[in-house]
Amino acid sequence: MTSTLRPASVAEVEKRPGRWLALSVLVLAVLLVAVDATVLGLATPFISEDLHPSGTQLLWIGDVYSFVIAGLLVSMGSLGDRVGRKRILLCGATAFGAISVLNAYATTPGSMILARALLGVAGATLMPATLALIRNLFHDPRERSLAVGIWGATASAGTAVGPLAGGFLLEHFWWGSVFLINLPVMAVLVLVGVRTLPESRNPDPGPWDLPSVLLSLVGMIGVVYAVKETAAHGVLGTTLAVGLLGAAALYGFVRRQLTMPVPLLDMRLFRNRGFGGAVLADLLTVLGMSGLVFFLSQYLQLVQARRPFEAGLAELPAAVGAVVAGLVAGSAARRFSVRSVVSTGLAAVGLSLAALTSLGQTTGYPVLGAALLVVGVGAGLSFTVTADVILSSVPKEQAGAASAVSETAYELGAALGIALLGSIVTAVYSTFPAPPHTPPGAHDSLGAAVETASRMAPAPAESLLDAARDSFVHGLHLASGAGAAVLLGTAVAAWFLLKGQKLENAD
Repeated sequence: MTSTLRPASVAEVEKRPGRWLALSVLVLAVLLVAVDATVLGLATPFISEDLHPSGTQLLWIGDVYSFVIAGLLVSMGSLGDRVGRKRILLCGATAFGAISVLNAYATTPGSMILARALLGVAGATLMPATLALIRNLFHDPRERSLAVGIWGATASAGTAVGPLAGGFLLEHFWWGSVFLINLPVMAVLVLVGVRTLPESRNPDPGPWDLPSVLLSLVGMIGVVYAVKETAAHGVLGTTLAVGLLGAAALYGFVRRQLTMPVPLLDMRLFRNRGFGGAVLADLLTVLGMSGLVFFLSQYLQLVQARRPFEAGLAELPAAVGAVVAGLVAGSAARRFSVRSVVSTGLAAVGLSLAALTSLGQTTGYPVLGAALLVVGVGAGLSFTVTADVILSSVPKEQAGAASAVSETAYELGAALGIALLGSIVTAVYSTFPAPPHTPPGAHDSLGAAVETASRMAPAPAESLLDAARDSFVHGLHLASGAGAAVLLGTAVAAWFLLKGQKLENAD
């Protein structure tokens, strides 16, 4: 295969027969991350029952992965540009599989949070490398759009595979088994990837600047932590100090990048309106959706009393919609326009979230299933086109850093969404009126309330569950409404920010 370490004509690259096989390896990495993200939501009730985390610890279990990965994505994407994207992808996949074992056998909330954080370190190597390798494998714009669509469709398929496989495992094994499903995927990825993936890197990368890495990590974690704690507990002195430290670190990171001859992240990328608009759209979209994504499995299992496998099956329409939309998004953006496809997709997601504010404890599945299908279609259209815009906006030598910015927006949006919208649900839930003599732990989470009710007499147990479920659903209404407002506002912003933006056409 022609390596990007030496010049190659577009014709040579387009004729490379192994590029689609190499893509199949890359999408395995995407599948690995997507499955891990979705099975956690299904496993949350079981983790709550076994490890007895507080409400705050439960949120940390859900979002510490995103905190760490958001802080390291830019650094790892830049590292891949320097040492080789294939190398960092395979090393990261191996570490991801090994650390999944630590997640599976965590015995305390603290050890689970630590394992999720370590998994974030490994996960930060995967997504930027996959998109960067796609940018270097597919130079023909239409082929690249299709490859990005397949990449995005696989991520969406992972959100379906995760709940289904996780639901089956949770019904037959202990909760840690949902993390062990990463191991066979990782093994196939590494064994096949060693033989099929071409190595690529920036031929003149400059040094990997450790102070920039530390500033990025401290800045992202500090700011996100401050937002999360403020949303949950209000403005406190410690929280404010951590937030200011994070903001100062990010300011220092930006200043350092602007003065370095070869920066870790070229800030000039943001001068491209299409690049900046696509990144902002991704961040706000994920922020608006993440509250629903994190709490949906709990709603299906703990409010509607569905079995884990049934809950996973109930989430399938979103994945199906995203897969189909991702495969046609590039063609649609060329036929109409980038901004019309992205804005339409975001508006569809926003309207669906608005519809979910009518959910009740006994809402029939057709309403929920239809809303999830539209959410999937809208997200598939938007994410696929914005990823294509981001990749096509930069030279292939900077593909790793650009891809990392895209994934940072995604992970930061997820972290902020869980922190802000998740805190809304938690705050509303914690105030529900419990029957007399109910243990205080029932207010920590809905899973804790269900476990508490199992040890009570039938009459007070039923009263406790009704009150807890009603309060949880009310919190979900507020989170869905806030998410809808964010998505509809983002749709309007994308219409203006992506004006005149076009996807490349083949020469």
